[in-house]
Amino acid sequence: METNRRPDPSASSAAAAARKILIRLHEVMAARTHAQAKLNKVVEIIGEELSSEVCSVYLLREGMLELFATRGLKQEAVHVTRLAPGEGLVGTIAQNVETLNLEEASGHPDFAYRPETGEELFHSFAGVPIVRREKAIGALCIQHVDPRAYQEVEIEALQTVAMVLAELISNAGLVDENPGEVRTVETGATILSGLQLVMGMARGHAVFHQPRVTIEHTVAEDIEVERQRVYSAFAKMREQIDRMTGQAEFGVEGESREVLETYKMFAYDEGWSRRINEAIDAGLTAEAAIERVQQRTRMRMRQIDDPLLQDRMHDLEDLSNRLLRIVAGQLGTAAQLGLRQDTILIARNLGPAELLEYDRRRLKGLILEEGSLTAHVTIVARAMGVPVLGRVKNTRALINDGDLLLLDVNQNRLYIRPSVPMDEAFESGLAMTQKRRAAYAALRDKPAETLDGERIELMVNAGLRDDIGALDVTGADGIGLFRTEFQFLVSATLPQRERQQRLYKDVLDAAGGKPVIFRTVDIGGDKALPYLRKTDNDQEENPAMGWRAIRLSLERDGLLKAQARALLEAAAGRTLNVMFPMISEPWELAQAKALFREQKEWLDRRDRKLPKLVRYGAMLEVPALAETLDFLLPELDFLSIGTNDLTQFLFAADRANPKLAERYDWLSVAILRFISRVVRTCGEYEVPVGVCGEMGGRTLEAMALLGIGIRRLSITPASVGPVKAMVRTLDLAALTEHCTDLLKGGVPNLREPLAQWADENGVELS
Repeated sequence: METNRRPDPSASSAAAAARKILIRLHEVMAARTHAQAKLNKVVEIIGEELSSEVCSVYLLREGMLELFATRGLKQEAVHVTRLAPGEGLVGTIAQNVETLNLEEASGHPDFAYRPETGEELFHSFAGVPIVRREKAIGALCIQHVDPRAYQEVEIEALQTVAMVLAELISNAGLVDENPGEVRTVETGATILSGLQLVMGMARGHAVFHQPRVTIEHTVAEDIEVERQRVYSAFAKMREQIDRMTGQAEFGVEGESREVLETYKMFAYDEGWSRRINEAIDAGLTAEAAIERVQQRTRMRMRQIDDPLLQDRMHDLEDLSNRLLRIVAGQLGTAAQLGLRQDTILIARNLGPAELLEYDRRRLKGLILEEGSLTAHVTIVARAMGVPVLGRVKNTRALINDGDLLLLDVNQNRLYIRPSVPMDEAFESGLAMTQKRRAAYAALRDKPAETLDGERIELMVNAGLRDDIGALDVTGADGIGLFRTEFQFLVSATLPQRERQQRLYKDVLDAAGGKPVIFRTVDIGGDKALPYLRKTDNDQEENPAMGWRAIRLSLERDGLLKAQARALLEAAAGRTLNVMFPMISEPWELAQAKALFREQKEWLDRRDRKLPKLVRYGAMLEVPALAETLDFLLPELDFLSIGTNDLTQFLFAADRANPKLAERYDWLSVAILRFISRVVRTCGEYEVPVGVCGEMGGRTLEAMALLGIGIRRLSITPASVGPVKAMVRTLDLAALTEHCTDLLKGGVPNLREPLAQWADENGVELS
């Protein structure tokens, strides 16, 4: 924590304003008067110190926000005016746990007039939530006659005071505490679902990551003593992080290492420590100051639409919890206490360092109430081989400590206190999975060859250095799609060219001569980076079809130039396969290739060792590109069809929209006719074409792709075994003839007829 910090004048004035109020509130809280009298005095003090004509406190009682005390509004409205969460400005503050600062209150869409208060005289309005255990238990508001925007100093003071009020209000028993804290113990079997983050199956008993640290005292007796407590806690926390970083089991390199380094950067962030120091200056205890800053972080997270930036904020939340436990002397997480049996861990969210503290022999699975595919904890869990299910709601209400849990991320199911039939079905599925894995493992060294002798190229998709091990495990023919953007997504700053080059070289070395197709960065859209923004800061209405992939790279050509040099130098003496994403028109390919050639010439002039051959490919994801293949194909060495984006563009159906996720089938005639036409055109120009995407990883869909002429599939490592088993039981000539007939016929969807044909012809489908 910085000891020689330069004071921020605005922060100092905010702290001074809050401290003056807290000194007076401390006397009120110590007085031997009833709670209502204390609240009446509180609103007077706040109104006086902030020169506010109105100050009001609303508290949550019986599910409604009730006006409990006011200075400036009509007294007869006290205990009469009530608003539901989400109703009016006060209800909006409580429901969204957000701050409002309005120059003209009546102009807000959620404004609700209550005539009994007499508030028609007042125009400006500012309100902050009163938060207890992460839930809003009320709202603290000020108002003025004249329209005005409240200064940040005033808002900061209100937020600090609201935190102290939460303690007073809770101790006095004035509000409904979080009903989730006291509940009927669940005993029946329950099934939950969520977001599939890391695939796998696991059995274990429920363990909650940590109990919530309850802050008992918020107002500091001695500010300097509190500051020293925080200094000491910061030093201890940083020592813990340094030790964990040094002991990480992932080696010196790799994405997991980069994740921990980013996490460590947060631990040493001076801005974070400065904000805690400022909260102490305002008169808060060390615990309350940490929680005060953490509350601000949570409010910011609720307002952030960027999922990647939200993930990074979760790292800071994790560190805040760690710091709070240290300063409060409550260090006992489930990791420190030790896991006594096979465990499914449950947490609202986790930082990567906290996950690494657990005994990997006992930790079988992870359930998160939040979480995302790009979160640091997901990346580390994948490297640890721990299945993860995210976005699981109501875990505290539905799961008891020690409950038996069955986790099947593959089927998006969490079984709580399973019944005997559930348990038997799970065990059967687990046994079947293990049996299939053994059967697929036996195919590792056998070729993906059809019964009539046609060789199919099965490659894997990858994005992390650790994924390369899948080549040996599966016996795949190479990496058909290496997503280079993963390195950008797990980094706190733009990866330097040297770091990129090391990764690409490591991947090529690990591939051992098998081909690797590197896709240039596909960032933007739903993979936004906090350190890379549009210059005009516009919000895109449809990011999937917006400023992303090759469009972003060509505009920010410095980004693509650095990546081009990194790839070219990493592939020195070898063949470099590079593929450009989301090409919409041939001129985009021409520009991208020209940029690579310029970098190659630049390196050549400096006598740098270069690849012996550079092969250029493109992703066909935008349907428009299919209409210009006659221009494009003469400039290409290979083409890959990206079925995920292609499907949503072809059907105008956002794949992230759950209502549309199952509406459009990959085995519709529209998709298969489109791909078939592309395959025929590529054949005319003798350009090899393959498919990369989820479609190729499903055995029935993969069979259909082979039937219309695809001979290269790039799929997830887990799909290689099932698809290879399907290929080796297939008569491709007979399938091709059948698919040709089906595409000519009037059947709109080929799923049923293809499944029937596979069954009749002994094709192994999973």
